Amino acid sequence: MSNFKIIKKGKNTKARVGKLYTAHGIINTPLFLPIATRGAVKTLTPEELKELGTNIILANTYHLFLRPGLKVIKKAGGLHRFMHWTDPILTDSGGFQIFSLAKSRKIFKKGVEFKDDLSGLNHILTPEKAIEIQKTLESDIMMVLDECVAYPATYDYVKKSIVLTYQWAKKSKQVTRLKKQLLFGIVQGSIYKDLRLQSAKDITSLKFDGYAIGGLAVGEPVAKMYEVLDWILPSMPVNKPRYLMGVGKPEQIVEAVKLGVDMFDCVIPTRNARHALLYKFKYESPKFKMKFQNLKFYEEIHIKQAKYASETKPIDSACSCYTCRNYSRAYLRHLFIIGEPLALRLATVHNLKFYLQLMERIQNAIKDNYL
Repeated sequence: MSNFKIIKKGKNTKARVGKLYTAHGIINTPLFLPIATRGAVKTLTPEELKELGTNIILANTYHLFLRPGLKVIKKAGGLHRFMHWTDPILTDSGGFQIFSLAKSRKIFKKGVEFKDDLSGLNHILTPEKAIEIQKTLESDIMMVLDECVAYPATYDYVKKSIVLTYQWAKKSKQVTRLKKQLLFGIVQGSIYKDLRLQSAKDITSLKFDGYAIGGLAVGEPVAKMYEVLDWILPSMPVNKPRYLMGVGKPEQIVEAVKLGVDMFDCVIPTRNARHALLYKFKYESPKFKMKFQNLKFYEEIHIKQAKYASETKPIDSACSCYTCRNYSRAYLRHLFIIGEPLALRLATVHNLKFYLQLMERIQNAIKDNYL
């Protein structure tokens, strides 16, 4: 049985609604993964995530390997039990850290060496070790180790990089994994069309359970991201999930879905919540058939602004989240102004609800042929 089933295809776009089957449950796509890098979505409990409608989260292999370490997680019975989460988990391989920790890592043919800033120790992460760590974590979806190249990068460097990513992907595929554990390959190639197409050809030839597109949220212009997706998505298997890593803003998600992407993750909703930036749909009625052709379908509310000091209405009167059911804009602003940690929790609850509702609306738009 295939782990991915397409339920509905878009009438006027390449968008798809599907079901992704994992060891810990079935997920509807297009989907968004809240970020739980170190085993927790910042400020929220698993019960709160479930109430919001979250059914898959993303955790990070490298950071969990460092702290609390595999012995602790293994003793707990895997990451699900350790963090009290019963639904699917996708684990990133550590490839993004090759980009984000560029000043404290060295890349070799066999893998990458990181220096832990806290302990001062050096750690070697190979493609095989990345899979072994994810086996110990018992995640539902594992990612291969890849080199995530920062933008801009020279053609010659990227050409060598996609060869390295392909070699690492082959090694990852050879490691035995747990029953029902899915493994995704990652397409790289920066903004160079021939290299992107070559990487897509190489990675898809290895017949993974799904395919990610990496290196498109690391500084390149948004228009270039759409262009790269337009190049490579037609060459990727139709019957496999497509995951655009690290993206993004609401309008970027909508546009990428139209091009045929099924999965997204990003720190934007949770990070912006902690910085007092909130999201609201422009249309009050939850039954409104949103015209996604208009990319200004939402508002950004900077809740610390003085104009919200006496507003008694919620962030979004049409939102059903705990925050909007119980608290006013004035109260939330008050909490931020006085530095009360509750502000971070309430804002995060709302922003994640917005993103999860966005994905639900996108699914309905595809099903009803008005995307």
